[in-house]
Amino acid sequence: MKIVTFILLLLLAAVLAVSCSISGNGSNTAEDDSKNQFDLNTLAGFDITSEDLHDGVWDTVITNTKNGSNRSPQLSWKPVDGASDYVVYMVDTTANNWIHWKSVTSGKTDLPAGWASEKEYVGPYPPSGKHDYVIYVFALKESAGKAEGKFDSSCPKFFELIKSLDNEGGNIVAYGTLNGTYTHGD
Repeated sequence: MKIVTFILLLLLAAVLAVSCSISGNGSNTAEDDSKNQFDLNTLAGFDITSEDLHDGVWDTVITNTKNGSNRSPQLSWKPVDGASDYVVYMVDTTANNWIHWKSVTSGKTDLPAGWASEKEYVGPYPPSGKHDYVIYVFALKESAGKAEGKFDSSCPKFFELIKSLDNEGGNIVAYGTLNGTYTHGD
């Protein structure tokens, strides 16, 4: 009985070894892993502007603080050739990529102040110190339907989340970023 069990285990190990070498060509190198990473540097870029950003600092009105109005900032950018839709994220990079905004624009490229709903936007509310808030806009060939990710929460794997918008490659046409800070107590 022990011999039969041993032979079965050897056969199972052999089958697993063959299946791993077929799916991964027998190696798992850093080079293989890098091919699976999503790289923003391979995409075209575009400029985003906001009337609510001055000298690199977000206006208090966009914040969710006692002095703010908790309204999404005004944003605009030129339409991107080949894009049918855009996804907007505002991320606090100081707080482990905390997602403050996630919206699908339905093709709009000029968002007035307060455009996003409460279910899509919560303004900056840093607990202390200065925080960096980055707005990302991704131009998509095909609509995403919805912006993925947990709202008003940390997203340490933010760029893996963005990779899901790419639909296995080629759906993200271009992207733009807009950086600003907000300091607790301002």
